[in-house]
Parts: sequence; C-alpha cells; structure tokens
Amino acid sequence: MQPSAAIVKIIDDIFHPRSIAVVGASKGHTSFGYQYLQILVESGYRGRLYPVNPQEKEILGIQVYPSLEDIPGEIDYVICCINARFVLDLLAQSSRKKVKAIHLFTGKLSETGDEKALQLEEEIKKRAQNLGIRLIGPNCMGIYNPGERIAYNHDLCMEPGSVGAIIQSGGLAGEIVRLAALRGVRFSKVVSYGNAADLNETDFLEYLLWDKETKIILMYLEGVKDGQKFFKTLRRVTKEKPVIVLKGGRSRAGAKSVTSHTASIAGSISTWQVVLRQVKAVQANSLTELIDLCTAFYFLPPITGNRVGVVGGGGGKSVLAGDEYEEAGLEVVPIPDEIIQLLAKMNPKVRRWLVNPVDASILASLNIESADVLRCMAQSPYFDLLCINSSEDSLFYKDDWIAFMQSYMNEAVKIHKEGSKPVIAVVGNPEIGISQVDNWRWQTLFRLREQLIREGIPVFSSAGQAATAIVKLAYYYRYQKAEGYNK
Repeated sequence: MQPSAAIVKIIDDIFHPRSIAVVGASKGHTSFGYQYLQILVESGYRGRLYPVNPQEKEILGIQVYPSLEDIPGEIDYVICCINARFVLDLLAQSSRKKVKAIHLFTGKLSETGDEKALQLEEEIKKRAQNLGIRLIGPNCMGIYNPGERIAYNHDLCMEPGSVGAIIQSGGLAGEIVRLAALRGVRFSKVVSYGNAADLNETDFLEYLLWDKETKIILMYLEGVKDGQKFFKTLRRVTKEKPVIVLKGGRSRAGAKSVTSHTASIAGSISTWQVVLRQVKAVQANSLTELIDLCTAFYFLPPITGNRVGVVGGGGGKSVLAGDEYEEAGLEVVPIPDEIIQLLAKMNPKVRRWLVNPVDASILASLNIESADVLRCMAQSPYFDLLCINSSEDSLFYKDDWIAFMQSYMNEAVKIHKEGSKPVIAVVGNPEIGISQVDNWRWQTLFRLREQLIREGIPVFSSAGQAATAIVKLAYYYRYQKAEGYNK
C-alpha cells in the first residue's frame, strides 16, 4: 500500500497532464474514441493531443499515430477506448513509453459478471501494477478538470470552482455536473472511476482533502473496495471539508443493478446510514437532494442557527412554506415586536396581520413592500437566515407582474449584497412542455432564477427542498463548531 503523499502526487499528475493520447480515436462520429477527442478539442485542452489508430492519418485536423510507440513526444495520460482484449498489449506499449496513468473507458469487464471478463480485468490490474502504471476504471468516464480544460462530456462548464466530485457512475458524472452548473455551482475536479480496479474512492477522497482548490466534496457511491479504510479516511476529511454522499443501491432492486453497473458490493443501507452519520458525512437521499445540498454548501456561509424569516408568495404558498420549513427542522420564529412597531409606522393595521411567513398579498393591501419586511429581518438578531419566497401566479397581467417581481428580486439582491444575513430564494422551476417554453410568465421566472444565481443567492425549486438542505448544512456546521474544528 502506497503512503497518502504518493497517492496524492499520482492523482495530481493525472489531473494535470501535459499530453493526452486517445487510443481508439476514429473518424466514426459515433465511436467513443472520436467523441473523447472532439470533447478535448471543444473544451480547449491546452496540452498536446495524440490520437492513436493504425487505420487513420488525420482526425479533426490532428495527426494520428499508428501506435503509442510512434508518438514522438512524452505521454502523460492515456484515454483507452479500445476493446478489452487489446488492453494488455496497450499496457506493454505504455510501459515502453513511460506512461504513468491510463483511463480505461473500456468496459464489458467485471461489471458483466462473466468469469472470463473477471479474469481479464484481474490480469489487466496485475499487469498494470507490475509495470507501475495507474488505472482509472475500467468502465468509466475519467476526469473533468475545468482549470486544465479537460472534460469527459460535451458542453460542460469550463469555469473552475470549489466543488470536487467522486462519482462511481459514468452517466451520472455528466448529469451531476450539468445540473449543478445550472444552479451556479462550479467544480474544481471531478472523477468518474467505474469498477475501481486500481485507484478507488478512498484514493480520490484522500486527494481532494489535500487539494487546495476543493472546498466541498460530493460523492456518488455504489460500493467501496475497503470499507474500513474508506470510513477512516472519510472521518478525517469531514473534519476539514463537508462531504456530501449519495449512496446508490439502497433498495433490493438497486443493489442488484449495482453489480451489473460497476461490479461493486452495495452493502446494507442501514449500515451505510449509521456509519455515514457517525463520520459526519452529509447524506443525500436522491439526485435532486444531492444537487440541493451542493448548492447550499457552495453559496452559503457556515450557518449554525435554524431560525428562518420567510417573505413573499401568496397566502396558501406562505402557509405551505411554514409547514415545510418546520417539518424539516427549521424554526419559523414569530416576528419580533420591534419589527412590527417599525412597520406599524407605515400602516398600523400591520399589527394584526403580520406573521412569519409573510404573506405578500396582505402586504400589498397595506401598501408595505415585501422588501421593507425583508430589510427589517436582515437587521434583526432574531433571524439566522432569510428566504425570498416568489410568486408564480398573480391577478396582474404581464407588464405589472414582471415589474413587481423584478423590483422585489432587485431589492433582495441589494439586501444579500449588504451581507447582514444569508439569503436564499425559492423560485418555481415549472415542468413545462415545449409549447410553453416561450410563455412570458415562465421566461420571467427563468430570468429571475438566473439573476439570483448570478448574484450568488442559492435558488431552490420548493420550500421543502430548501429546508431539507439548510437543516443538514446547519447540523454539519454546528457539529464543526462544537468540536472546535477549523473551518
């Protein structure tokens, strides 16, 4: 077993290759070798690219080499898109070219459950170990490092951020990055590692603990290679950085799918839940919650309190928001007398009607702006967090409704920038059909969401989603504070 410092150095070199060879590159647009090469070109990879295929001379305007050994320069990293039966020969060539690491996109190995495929994967692993070559995969998408302009899928955001992700699945690796990017989250480094014949989840966790660009760690796991080592490492990491974990294979059906997906042993979900709780990892129960949690931790400071002030939305929406916040574990505290007295100077009737969550329709009848209440809450010590609750419906028609919503959001952004209290927003994300995409109401909501995200306000699609994420964030930071860990 290599010491942690050696693993960190190996993985750091993988994420910062000066040259990449794509073995199995092809002119066939549906071939994975073509796709990987095109992705690297589109992403603007800054290093040297070497397509490898004995049948081609040029792909995408880049010279193609018959084999690795025909490449004149050094090769730091190889993406392997060839059939599994040719991988052993590729390892031999890689050794002669002094390649340090290979990403095996190649699949149909241990995940199939076929005895011969299992034996071949084991032979590949042992041969790589004997030659001193490290492997990512097989059966995975590889690495995404926007800082180096390396991607494993088309049109991924190339703006670097502070979230590092360790994702066992290949398909989810692209989906998680895309969904989080829509919420304003940006990534430092991401790895999809598949069957983990060599480098595994614990190795990458060790690396992201060390990586100074990574402040938050996100994980999608189906199983682990060494449970004791993994949880020991995870306990150490959560003392310094939040780790958000979504465990796949929780149900009987899901556990069966895990084996055929990444050849992992899913393990008892009850055991996972207990141990993750013990090591203070933040547990997500769905892909949606994983993205919500990631959004909360990315944008919000270390909140430890749970008193929330909610402003906006009509009567029914305010009632439901109060239910969902309290049911999740937040405290929807009464509005203090000093705020009521202050607002009563604008309209004495507010004394009878003003409660938390604040119904925007009542405020309108009193000629008091939602932003006035929000600003008072921002200055009050009785609230730890403020929530902008938007309306998706109104009696106002287009111009008046848009003006009202835009004015409220602009004021909320100003309060957010003043920094007296953390601010979140609940703005509907309607499930619309293609015929409704250009509807002015939904277009307005989408623009408002983008504005808030751009200004650094985390946006959630419902009060329940927001509440669940905030409760788990506050619990994590309360524990950090109680234990005296440096944040």
